[in-house]
Amino acid sequence: MGTEEKTNTCGTICLKYLLFTFNLIFWLAGGAVAAVGIWTLVDKSEYISLLASSAYSASAYVLILAGVVVVATGILGCCATIKEHRGFLIVYFVLLLFIFLLEITAGVLAYVYYQELSDELRVNLKEKMVNQYQQPGQDHVTQAVDKLHQDLKCCGSNNFTDWRDGEWNKALAGDRVVPDSCCKTPSDLCGRRHHPSNIYNVEGGCISKLEEFILQHLQILGGVGIGLAFIQLVGMIFTCCLYRSLKEEPY
Repeated sequence: MGTEEKTNTCGTICLKYLLFTFNLIFWLAGGAVAAVGIWTLVDKSEYISLLASSAYSASAYVLILAGVVVVATGILGCCATIKEHRGFLIVYFVLLLFIFLLEITAGVLAYVYYQELSDELRVNLKEKMVNQYQQPGQDHVTQAVDKLHQDLKCCGSNNFTDWRDGEWNKALAGDRVVPDSCCKTPSDLCGRRHHPSNIYNVEGGCISKLEEFILQHLQILGGVGIGLAFIQLVGMIFTCCLYRSLKEEPY
């Protein structure tokens, strides 16, 4: 009888150390997850205004929320483990489950948008660029297009000839063929020459460049969200085991 009690006690102590260690790692991971979400929104955030769907930014916001909740949950988990309080462990388990669902949601959103991205860009990007560029009240689109041209070294949605259409060409182009931001060395009215030595003229235009850029971010978002979600399953298993090993205590 005494041997059995000692075995149970040792098992409980081992579970406590495992769960405490997990919580420290989990707490650090929460900060990392939030950082990935913030990085996704901040890095080339201007491009979001060129997208018709909000799924890209929604995935990032879900990860940021999950990261913040993870940090708070990690602190609660450490307290529950140290105090051996079954009530705290229940709350901790519920929060882990909530975060798990958040991260799965972020991963699914990233995957769904991954499948729709190419079609969305081909349908919407040219329309938004040529009809909203340098138009009144569309400063965010103008800045996004200029940054897109310079950062990704492209011109137009499919190629520079896209700029022959739309409101910009009708009212604002003057004798320019493309916006000045298409130039390899931007300067006033440099867009009058569309020779490859003067402007960016890549195959596939900005659509292919932006698609590649966003896909890289979506892969990171999806990988972080789903990967950490499954790691949390380990934490939930530890929590259940520790809960069952502790004697019933009044809440």
